[in-house]
Amino acid sequence: MEVQSIEKPPITKNPLFLVAPFFFLGTAMVVMKFIIPNTTPLFLAAFRLLPAGTLILLGAAYFQLPQPKTVKAWLWIALFALVDGAMFQGFLTAGLVHTGAGIGAVLIDAQPLVVALLSRWLFAETIGVWGWLGLSIGIAGICLCGLPESWIYGILNGQITFSDILQSGGQLTWSGVLQSGELLMLLSALSMSFGTIIVRYVKKHVDPIVATGWHMILGGIPLILLSYFWETNQISNLHLNDWMGLSYATIFGTAITYGIFFYLAATGNITSVSALIFLTPVFALLFSSLLLEEKLNTLQWIGVSFTLVSVYLVNQRQEIVTRFDALKKKVAPVAESIPVNAENSIE
Repeated sequence: MEVQSIEKPPITKNPLFLVAPFFFLGTAMVVMKFIIPNTTPLFLAAFRLLPAGTLILLGAAYFQLPQPKTVKAWLWIALFALVDGAMFQGFLTAGLVHTGAGIGAVLIDAQPLVVALLSRWLFAETIGVWGWLGLSIGIAGICLCGLPESWIYGILNGQITFSDILQSGGQLTWSGVLQSGELLMLLSALSMSFGTIIVRYVKKHVDPIVATGWHMILGGIPLILLSYFWETNQISNLHLNDWMGLSYATIFGTAITYGIFFYLAATGNITSVSALIFLTPVFALLFSSLLLEEKLNTLQWIGVSFTLVSVYLVNQRQEIVTRFDALKKKVAPVAESIPVNAENSIE
């Protein structure tokens, strides 16, 4: 009797592997919020990228992954570095100065909707009814998680309008742009969205892991130069705990997170992968509650629940359609076998 070996699913289907980068990213946001008062945003962004990129390239060399060899490959990496390296991390750390870790993670999560639309347009990826429903629920969830409670109740009661919210912080004036943490976080989300799309083109010319490492280094160089000329006291106020936090944000929150995320984005369905980022504010809010002693209100707990539902709907949308189709096939023969008596139905 032959014993058939059970084939293990690929690591990209492992739930822990899928969730890990968003756990690390969410908790890294909390750690960075601890560190930011003792350093400067551009230095923090550069410190996350440069060592992390070096670690990824060392790992790529260990596994003997091929390095980029063509001019076109380096040009795509350079564009990737500008958009997803320098711009994403620069806007992120600058925005974190003026906003909390939880709401920052929430606002960054505006990116899956942009990715879904771009993927639909560029790659003809199918979103479907369940996918759109999941994305809509996810957006509603992150709004409930991050928007002030007074705003939400005020809008529902008709006491606050959208224009009142925009004018309340002077966010529509140019002078207030750099002081608007929320706006900077949305710019960071937009940068990450385009970076997620760009990696699809990058992988045609170079290994995605190698490209991830190089884009961190190339993206970190302008940030460290800007920090050198524009900022002061980057490290003079950092203590041992801060350096430990920087190490966590660099190794786990950047190197491992980026490596896994862009590997998944390059080899899987972009909309499904990017939708998992809805988990980031869940972890950020939970650990902000534990470590910063911030309590989640009722609306935030509802938002967390919505977020989890959205992740399930978007990532399981094809399976849901398959189940419904199978259910229809089972129900249809049963319905056809039931005799219909027109005279009795009238009575």
